[in-house]
Amino acid sequence: MISATTISRPLRRLLTLVAATFVALGGLSVSASAQAPAPQEAAASPVAPPVSLNEGYVIGVGDVVEIAVLGREEFKPRVQVQVDGTVQLPYLHSVMASNLTVIQLRERVSKLLRDGGYYVDPVVSVTVVSFASRYVTVLGEFAVPGLVPVDRAYRVSEILARAGGPRPTASDELVLRRVNGEELVLPIEMLSRGGAADDPLVQPGDKLFIAAAPNFYIYGQVNAPGAYRVDRAMTVRMALARGGGLTERGSASRLSVFRNGKQVRVTLDTVLQGGDTVVVGERFF
Repeated sequence: MISATTISRPLRRLLTLVAATFVALGGLSVSASAQAPAPQEAAASPVAPPVSLNEGYVIGVGDVVEIAVLGREEFKPRVQVQVDGTVQLPYLHSVMASNLTVIQLRERVSKLLRDGGYYVDPVVSVTVVSFASRYVTVLGEFAVPGLVPVDRAYRVSEILARAGGPRPTASDELVLRRVNGEELVLPIEMLSRGGAADDPLVQPGDKLFIAAAPNFYIYGQVNAPGAYRVDRAMTVRMALARGGGLTERGSASRLSVFRNGKQVRVTLDTVLQGGDTVVVGERFF
C-alpha cells in the first residue's frame, strides 16, 4: 500500500485536480437534472362529437330502456329516462343516459358496476323498449298521421310506409320541412323510383306534410260530371276521359275552361290546374 507520504508533490497535485473535475461534473449533472422540465401530463381527450342516428339510436328523455346483466336476475331494471336525463339503477342510483347511444350507455353501466366492485366482469345489455324522445311528425293526407319514432336513420319513403302511405285524396307531392327551416318538395312517385338523392334521410324533429290534391270540375255534355282530382300533368283530354267521355250531344270543339273566374284559351293538350272548371258544350247537329 502506498502511503500519502510516499506520493510525490506533483502526483498529489494531479490527483487533486482530477478529483475536483469529477466533483464539478457531478454537480453539473445534478443541476441539469434538477432544471430539466418535468414531463407534462397527456392532454385530455377531446369531447366526442354528438352521435348521429347513423351511428346508433341516441337515447333521450322519455325513452324507456331495459338494462340487464347477463346471468344476474337481481339486475334487470326497466326504467324511463327522467327529465334530467338520468335513469335510476340498482346499486348505482342515478346514471346519466340522455344523449348517449345504446352502446355508450352499455359501456358506462358496465364500467360503473366493475369500478364499484359490484361485479367482476359484468356483461351488460341495453334495450330501448319504448321510443319517445326522437320522432318525426307526419301531417296532412297520410293514412295514419301523427308521430313516428325514429330509432335509426330512416328515409322519407320508409316514414311514408310506416304512416300507411298517402290517402287517395292526397296530392302527388310531399313536403319535408327540416328543423332548421329548410323545405324540400319531393314527388311521391320519385321516392320509390328515384335514387338516394330523391329519397333523403329524415332527422328527429323533421315534419312531413302531404296536402290534399287539388280538384278540377267538369260540367256539361259529359257522362259523369263532377269534381275530380288533378293528377300531375293532367290535360284537358285526360279530364274529358275522367268525366266519363262525351255524351252523344257533346262536342270536343265546344269546350271552355274557366280559371280564377276568367275564361282561358285551351286545346285538348292544355295542362289543367287545381280549381279549373271545364264546361263541354253541345254540338250543333
